[in-house]
Amino acid sequence: MSTRVMVLCDDMWHPAEIVRRGLAALGDSFDFEFLENGEAWSSHGMSEFPLTVLAKANMQSSKTEEPWLTPKFDRAFTDYVRCGNGLAVIHAGTARYGELPPMNALIGGAFECHPEPCEVTIEPVQNHPLTAGVTPFKVRDEHYFMAMGTAPVDVFLQSRSKHGVQPAGWTRVEGEGRVCVLTPGHGAEVWLHPGFQLLLRNALRWAAKMN
Repeated sequence: MSTRVMVLCDDMWHPAEIVRRGLAALGDSFDFEFLENGEAWSSHGMSEFPLTVLAKANMQSSKTEEPWLTPKFDRAFTDYVRCGNGLAVIHAGTARYGELPPMNALIGGAFECHPEPCEVTIEPVQNHPLTAGVTPFKVRDEHYFMAMGTAPVDVFLQSRSKHGVQPAGWTRVEGEGRVCVLTPGHGAEVWLHPGFQLLLRNALRWAAKMN
């Protein structure tokens, strides 16, 4: 039986089509339902899904930069996870939530900046359950530089380029639920890379308590 997953995606720099292609390649272990316009999101609707994928910066869609998540709902995701649900945050999902401290605290880190796309080496922490089967690989990507929060996180992945080294994947527990973050993923080359596909699968399964 597949797990129902709400997928929040699509902003001005990260087309929904890339996220759709990357998740579709995972096969039928998950039943993805995509929400591209943030105006259609509601905390009640999200509560019907045991797992949410956030792959969208805080802007309503690819057509407008207006934020979809406002301070009025800044604790909705924290409450969702604390109740036992899972949240997988991928690439753009770490961006533009700076005015929402509870959201940043839940994620465990926030996007600060990135250089021009370049060769990035993805380096898994060995003997970690979320990197099972994954070996280091190189992709052309936006190398995200992150501002990490004060909450403890379990880093299982790092990214390395000529610009430096950054945490690229981590987990944290909030109440009864789980949060897993992957910062790579600007283009289809990354999403469809066999190594990233393994990381995606492991991340989603862990956040959804499937293993």
